[in-house]
Amino acid sequence: MARTAHDDSITEPGRKLYVALELSKDTWKLAFTTSRVAKPRIRDVQARDQRALLEEVRAAKECHGLAQDAPVLSCYEAGRDGFWIHRFLEGNDITNLVVDPASIEVDRRSRRAKTDRIDAQKLVQLLARHGDGEDVLRVVCVPPPEAEDERLLPRQLWTLKRKRVRTGNQIRAALFLHGVDIDPRRGNFAEQEFLSKLADARQWDGSPLPPELCSTVRMHWEEFALTTRQIKSLEQRQRKLLSAARVDDSESPEAHRKAAKLTQLRGIGDVGSLILVMEFFGWREFNNRKEVAALAGLTGTPHQSGGSNKDQGISKAGNPRIRRLMVELAWLWLRWQPSSRTTRWFHEHVGKAGSRGKRKAIVAVARKLLIELWHFAEHDVIPEGAVLKGEERGDSDELEPAA
Repeated sequence: MARTAHDDSITEPGRKLYVALELSKDTWKLAFTTSRVAKPRIRDVQARDQRALLEEVRAAKECHGLAQDAPVLSCYEAGRDGFWIHRFLEGNDITNLVVDPASIEVDRRSRRAKTDRIDAQKLVQLLARHGDGEDVLRVVCVPPPEAEDERLLPRQLWTLKRKRVRTGNQIRAALFLHGVDIDPRRGNFAEQEFLSKLADARQWDGSPLPPELCSTVRMHWEEFALTTRQIKSLEQRQRKLLSAARVDDSESPEAHRKAAKLTQLRGIGDVGSLILVMEFFGWREFNNRKEVAALAGLTGTPHQSGGSNKDQGISKAGNPRIRRLMVELAWLWLRWQPSSRTTRWFHEHVGKAGSRGKRKAIVAVARKLLIELWHFAEHDVIPEGAVLKGEERGDSDELEPAA
């Protein structure tokens, strides 16, 4: 995991080398310094050239009069390159921090100079201040390689579902231009059935559809059918993982066991449980409920200055997948867990409020529910008033929601 400013390796006395990496597609710009006031040493290396990077670190130690075994603290901004650079640096005895780009100080003027050189100099100076104990950077929690790989499954499934919706809308939009409404997402059409309906469709004046339109729709349909098959394949993999965890949890990974545990609650299905575990509960460590809500971006953003005091809404600074999922699960929770404490709180505070009041209150339900699910996944604390699947008569015959 990424280290923080409280680590002994960062706060110990003695000179050390600070390195900031400004990453780009072709060239990496490196900034070296030994203190916050020293002028940084700037060097360029070819992107992904690991040997050249280590050689520049060795040369920087000689330039600054440091021993070759002197400690090195590096950082770079989280982005497209992911975490392989972090693991490479850590594997070569370089303490590395992956920095949240939104936490970096910037000039508030409307127009400011920005180059890779300026960014690297600024970042290495902030790193030196961070090394001295100042709270000037936010460090990203780096997932272990297996967790990073496991979370690709729910993310890919979500991407494919969005792609299927987009392709289905393209088919409907093309047909709507000629007064025809065929929705491929309804009816679960087979290929021959859909093509038959397309051939039988007529325009507003009873004439057949134009040939180029039919060709375009068939092309979109092939993409739609392929995406549907891929979604079904991924959903089958998810069900197999959770089924294996329910049958023999001793042989399954801990993340799968936690996901299977969450599905014991009514209103929590396979999709929602896997996303929650792969993104949050499978590998992250939370110390309190505030950290859970803050990482999901479900905490308030106050604005108080003089006599003005208002709330700007939730921060939306955390994981967008979890935040979106929790709002969906909050509505499902009200339906499938009517006796839970969170559901009772919602009805007591909303009362006869309109849709706007309910939409605002559901965010609070999502935050409360996320914390309760965290306690259940980590500490086996069942949410107050919640019902497990199969506890009530007839539950096994009811259709649980996919989310």
